[in-house]
Amino acid sequence: MKFTALLLLSLHILSRITGEPINKKFPENFIFGTATASYQIEGGWQDDENIANGGNGDIACNSYHKYPEDVELLKNLGANFYRFSLSWSRILPTGQTDHVNHAGVRYYKNLITALKSNGIEPFVTLYHWDLPQPLQDIGGWPNEALVDYFADYARLAFKLFGNDVKNWMTFNEAKQICQYGYGYGSFAPGITHDGIDNYLCGHTVLKSHAKAYHIYDKEFRATQNGRVSMVVDTHWFEPGSDSDQDKEAAYRKMQFNFGWFAHPIYHPDGNYPQVMIDRIADRSRKEGFSKSRLPKFTPKEVHYIKGTFDFLSLNTYATNMAQWSDDYAIGDPSLDADTA
Repeated sequence: MKFTALLLLSLHILSRITGEPINKKFPENFIFGTATASYQIEGGWQDDENIANGGNGDIACNSYHKYPEDVELLKNLGANFYRFSLSWSRILPTGQTDHVNHAGVRYYKNLITALKSNGIEPFVTLYHWDLPQPLQDIGGWPNEALVDYFADYARLAFKLFGNDVKNWMTFNEAKQICQYGYGYGSFAPGITHDGIDNYLCGHTVLKSHAKAYHIYDKEFRATQNGRVSMVVDTHWFEPGSDSDQDKEAAYRKMQFNFGWFAHPIYHPDGNYPQVMIDRIADRSRKEGFSKSRLPKFTPKEVHYIKGTFDFLSLNTYATNMAQWSDDYAIGDPSLDADTA
């Protein structure tokens, strides 16, 4: 029980530092759990048809074979839930529903059964950054054709696992998928087309999430009685001073980080934050583009995406101080230049 011991030791040290006992309690309905992603832990790279040429991610934590031990560890830890992701490639090696890998389906069914038999509720993410290669070959998330491919995958997952899974997340940290995968290029697939592909990616992801949500709402909710959301991530930004300029800088950073994906879903008006729409359109014009680099939603699409959540799922890691700076000089487009 290393985790419990570490927690108790930390609390003891903190109480000694402050000189006061710590008596605060979590609410009775608070649930504790853990989370992973398929590529981080599964391994099992050569056991079924998930990678055509036997690439890498070979063993990882080897949860594909050791999931009974993992579930036992979760039980000993006292976890109420376990959030894990399905590997789209493991279930649908081509990314499309014409070929289902039944060995992959069986693995997830066995994992879910083991969790529930030990009193651990499965929270399932449909997409945690591992796109089937055939879909990346047609451009990946900047290609809106992926909306329909993702919808087919989501429908299959709901059909296969929805009787036992009551909490679904469509995407984990869409900002990371788009900005780090297609903007900065530091995450797979390593595309560095900042200021353009990252926004196209975000547009596709939001439409994909909404379509999956509506599929669940219309086809599965009445019989499965589950919930669907998308995991949004952000840093928190505080103004570096009480100046109006620093307050504006903090607000703008929040809108470009949190609002990019949260505003279209959670805000009663839907759509992208107005500051994103205005700034990207203005810089695009100055850069010589004929239209904004940020794609536009139609009024129908705004309505379709707005409200597609049953709960708020938020990952946050740090707080930053924001200070005003002059706009970047007009040059190569980028998210950072649009935000500053």
